[in-house]
Amino acid sequence: MTPLISLRGISKHYGGENGTPRVEVLHGIDLEIDAGEFVAIVGASGSGKSTLMHILGCLDRPSSGQFLFNGEDVATLDSDQLAALRREAFGFVFQAYHLIPTESARENVEVPAFYAGMNETSRQARATELLQHLGLGDRLDSRPSQLSGGQQQRVSVARALINGGQVILADEPTGALDSETGDEVMDLLANLAAKGHTVILITHDYKLAARSQRVIEIQDGRIVGGRRDSCEGYCENTKPDRGARDDDSPSRPTCNHRDAQLGEELRDACRAAWRVLLINRARTLLTLLGIIIGVASVAVMLAVGEGTKREVMAQLNAMGPNMIHVGSATPKTGGARGVITEADIAAIAQMPEVRRVMPVLRETALVRHGAISRNYKIWATTEVVPEMNRWPVAQGRFYTAEENRNVAPVVVLGHLAYQRFFPNNADPLGQKILIKEAPYEIIGVMSEKGAESGFSNHDERLYVPRRTGMVRVFPAQRNKSNLVVEVVSSNQVQQTEEKLGALLLERHGRDDFWLNNAASRHQAKLATRNSMTLMLALIAAISLLVGGIGVMNVMLMTVRERVREIGIRMATGARQRDILRQFITEAALVSLLGGAIGATLSLVIIAVLALADVPVALSLSALLGAVICAVAIGVVFGLMPARQAARLDPVVALAAE
Repeated sequence: MTPLISLRGISKHYGGENGTPRVEVLHGIDLEIDAGEFVAIVGASGSGKSTLMHILGCLDRPSSGQFLFNGEDVATLDSDQLAALRREAFGFVFQAYHLIPTESARENVEVPAFYAGMNETSRQARATELLQHLGLGDRLDSRPSQLSGGQQQRVSVARALINGGQVILADEPTGALDSETGDEVMDLLANLAAKGHTVILITHDYKLAARSQRVIEIQDGRIVGGRRDSCEGYCENTKPDRGARDDDSPSRPTCNHRDAQLGEELRDACRAAWRVLLINRARTLLTLLGIIIGVASVAVMLAVGEGTKREVMAQLNAMGPNMIHVGSATPKTGGARGVITEADIAAIAQMPEVRRVMPVLRETALVRHGAISRNYKIWATTEVVPEMNRWPVAQGRFYTAEENRNVAPVVVLGHLAYQRFFPNNADPLGQKILIKEAPYEIIGVMSEKGAESGFSNHDERLYVPRRTGMVRVFPAQRNKSNLVVEVVSSNQVQQTEEKLGALLLERHGRDDFWLNNAASRHQAKLATRNSMTLMLALIAAISLLVGGIGVMNVMLMTVRERVREIGIRMATGARQRDILRQFITEAALVSLLGGAIGATLSLVIIAVLALADVPVALSLSALLGAVICAVAIGVVFGLMPARQAARLDPVVALAAE
């Protein structure tokens, strides 16, 4: 028969590189172990027996020689294949128990089965069955700190058996136990050997070694002796197991081993990460602060920026994005003030890019109704005001072209003017008001519009027909008309403004006019505010980076604190990518938690700003983007500690304090 384990000329040394001294630990070990043997490797401290166990358990590689398991050369296996071999063929029972402190007894037992891909229901049932069989049915949910030494060692035995435990490697399993409990553990191992498990006991105690079927003595890294009992003698020396009986021993697992599914891995990683975060609450909170502040700052800055942008765009749309204002001015070279004539207005109206022209006369005058009097800006213009300004009439109507031609004494009130003269919301239509002591009939009230940047409030104006203003209200201003020119397309505003200026310059022969593209002013204002918002958002994003650095720092501390846990997971079959995923998941969970809290905080701040009449506009996409960025930053900064954890040597990790 092919031996289950065959070692041929196995040597192991440490050092010898970069000037470090070379230390030979094992010297040409030749050893064969058959399936079902109970073998004790005995030797004094420093004899090399633990190093030999690490090689036998595929936790370490020999410096030279050949290790065959079931006839296959272990040296040909990569790290993932070695992890698969450990989880499917080997079970470890350590002197220090090596249980994960944050996991319950059942969860510790489940670890190898999880990495072997056993589904959750099956592995929970299997772990429960094993623990009940070992007398721990009432301690399934107890943490290692809540168990005695003997109970912890039984948990480690159950963990070694959950995937079948073809080979049980027991490293000084009674070293930390009292004699009575130690006898119980030895009875348990002997009973497992009697049932067909290959048991390899590593010990310095020759009395314990004598309980085995075969003893191999090692000294200074060499096998120096040993003995093999007959089967009859071995069976006679095997005591009944106090924790297990032949008639109720747990069944072997029947699942087909496979890699753990991604969903199960993520769920288990999140559960383990959440427990770690809860255990270190203060440190977790401090780590979260940077991410919370970063996400909240970015979200609030973007909300304020978007609110400001919408406010400017509303102003732009209210005045019309395709309007050009024209007025007379005194030339810079001196001379009389220019005049925008009727002929100029007609010439401008003939331009193909111009939809319509609205001449405007305006002057402040005293307006009185009953006992209420106040100075208001009177605008005398044509009947196109509602259409050009996208401004509907709220009550009554606007004056007509015929009323303009006939110099009709009619007036349309702005919203605030109406409220002042009619504070009780009385019907103003048909009533008279006095403008410069002359009566005018109120025929309409405009809807509420507000103010444009750089102009007086629309709602505080009174509108009369243009010819009425020229003849009745301010005849002295008849040659001082300003114009509002509506361009066919907003895309042609700049080009039309240039052509209009050239037309007036040609007609007047001098630069005695001004042109003002209000849309450009608003767009410049919008660009300035966008730049300010971007700058503030970038400043806020710095805190996200600081939060990411905090995540990296905490993850580095976490890796350092959990080196032994990493070694345990590797010994029980975890691959490098399993460890990598575990710690990246923890970094992502911290970042996601901080992002969620930051998003909630930003919603509260945005609500408060809205109540304070600060222009804000919540953007769910920006909020979600900030959270995603926080998680991405956390993962990126957590990658380095996670890679550091995944590259740990299992033997070194298990020996860490």
